[in-house]
Amino acid sequence: MFSEKMNEALNVQANRELYSSYLYLSMSYYFESINMLGFAHWMRLQAGEELVHTMKMLDYVADRGGRARMLAVEAPKFSWASPLQAFQQVWDHERFVTGLIHSLVRVAEEELDEAALDFLQWFVKEQVEEEESSDNVRNRVMAAGIDRAALEAADRELGQRSFKFPRGFEIFPNATSR
Repeated sequence: MFSEKMNEALNVQANRELYSSYLYLSMSYYFESINMLGFAHWMRLQAGEELVHTMKMLDYVADRGGRARMLAVEAPKFSWASPLQAFQQVWDHERFVTGLIHSLVRVAEEELDEAALDFLQWFVKEQVEEEESSDNVRNRVMAAGIDRAALEAADRELGQRSFKFPRGFEIFPNATSR
């Protein structure tokens, strides 16, 4: 049985996933404004991934006979003191989201919702990858420091990232560039 408590918890988490997408899209435009187009590209694809997470969660709610609701999304920050500060926020944010996912698992356990527990395992594994990826990028930018040539090399490297929207989530005609 899909409880109202589980339904509401998933709607709230979907909102947090959508906020993550907003945050990364905001960072993408920040990086464009400082002409770091590879970093902007990486963030734009990250925003797309988070949007897929949002839809995946809301689709699950609807598939279970619940009511998927779009909640108001908090406006993200739009400027950072440095690329490192932005990537530090990405890493901190992903660790925060991991905590939210673990809290959601606890709700599913309390509600004795085995189907939700099974569904949420994908997100638990995804957060391990998200933390590792964001930590690797943060470390790459940290190693570059204020050396402009090293930052430009990191920018070029991150500009090579690719992401293919999963089947059924192809909402952008070309996810690798604007």
